[in-house]
Amino acid sequence: MGEGADLITTQVSVENQFPEDLFLAMVSFISAHPEWDQYRLMQSAVAGFLFQQGCKEPAVVQHYLNGLFQRPGVIKA
Repeated sequence: MGEGADLITTQVSVENQFPEDLFLAMVSFISAHPEWDQYRLMQSAVAGFLFQQGCKEPAVVQHYLNGLFQRPGVIKA
Protein backbone atom coordinates (compact mmCIF):
# COMPACT_ATOMS: atom_id res chain seq x y z
CA MET A 1 0.00 0.00 0.00
CA GLY A 2 1.09 3.55 -0.59
CA GLU A 3 2.11 5.95 2.13
CA GLY A 4 -1.22 7.80 1.96
CA ALA A 5 -3.28 4.64 2.39
CA ASP A 6 -3.77 5.30 6.11
CA LEU A 7 -5.34 8.67 5.34
CA ILE A 8 -8.09 7.27 3.11
CA THR A 9 -10.85 5.15 4.60
CA THR A 10 -12.58 2.91 2.11
CA GLN A 11 -16.01 1.57 2.98
CA VAL A 12 -17.59 -1.45 1.35
CA SER A 13 -21.27 -2.24 1.71
CA VAL A 14 -22.01 -5.83 2.70
CA GLU A 15 -25.37 -7.55 2.60
CA ASN A 16 -25.95 -10.61 4.74
CA GLN A 17 -28.82 -12.66 6.09
CA PHE A 18 -28.87 -13.40 9.82
CA PRO A 19 -30.80 -16.02 11.72
CA GLU A 20 -33.82 -14.28 13.22
CA ASP A 21 -32.73 -14.84 16.84
CA LEU A 22 -29.33 -13.28 16.18
CA PHE A 23 -30.94 -10.32 14.41
CA LEU A 24 -33.38 -9.78 17.30
CA ALA A 25 -30.50 -9.89 19.80
CA MET A 26 -28.66 -7.28 17.73
CA VAL A 27 -31.75 -5.02 17.61
CA SER A 28 -32.23 -5.43 21.37
CA PHE A 29 -28.58 -4.57 22.06
CA ILE A 30 -28.70 -1.47 19.85
CA SER A 31 -31.95 -0.34 21.49
CA ALA A 32 -30.37 -0.65 24.94
CA HIS A 33 -27.10 1.05 23.89
CA PRO A 34 -27.89 4.19 21.86
CA GLU A 35 -24.19 4.94 21.29
CA TRP A 36 -24.06 1.83 19.08
CA ASP A 37 -25.60 1.38 15.65
CA GLN A 38 -25.71 -1.60 13.29
CA TYR A 39 -22.59 -0.44 11.47
CA ARG A 40 -20.46 0.02 14.58
CA LEU A 41 -21.67 -3.32 15.95
CA MET A 42 -20.80 -5.21 12.77
CA GLN A 43 -17.40 -3.48 12.44
CA SER A 44 -16.60 -4.36 16.02
CA ALA A 45 -17.76 -7.97 15.60
CA VAL A 46 -15.78 -8.56 12.40
CA ALA A 47 -12.65 -6.87 13.76
CA GLY A 48 -12.95 -8.86 17.02
CA PHE A 49 -13.30 -12.13 15.14
CA LEU A 50 -10.34 -11.41 12.85
CA PHE A 51 -8.16 -10.27 15.74
CA GLN A 52 -9.03 -13.35 17.82
CA GLN A 53 -8.16 -15.55 14.83
CA GLY A 54 -4.67 -14.07 14.72
CA CYS A 55 -4.98 -11.23 12.21
CA LYS A 56 -2.38 -8.59 13.04
CA GLU A 57 -3.10 -6.10 10.25
CA PRO A 58 -2.78 -2.63 11.83
CA ALA A 59 -6.18 -1.48 10.54
CA VAL A 60 -7.92 -4.56 11.99
CA VAL A 61 -6.16 -4.10 15.34
CA GLN A 62 -7.19 -0.42 15.38
CA HIS A 63 -10.85 -1.26 14.66
CA TYR A 64 -10.73 -3.95 17.34
CA LEU A 65 -9.32 -1.55 19.94
CA ASN A 66 -11.76 1.19 18.94
CA GLY A 67 -14.62 -1.24 19.52
CA LEU A 68 -13.31 -2.08 22.98
CA PHE A 69 -12.46 1.38 24.21
CA GLN A 70 -14.75 3.87 22.47
CA ARG A 71 -16.51 5.87 25.15
CA PRO A 72 -20.28 6.44 25.06
CA GLY A 73 -21.19 9.70 23.37
CA VAL A 74 -17.94 9.88 21.39
CA ILE A 75 -18.60 9.62 17.68
CA LYS A 76 -15.62 8.72 15.48
CA ALA A 77 -15.62 9.92 11.91
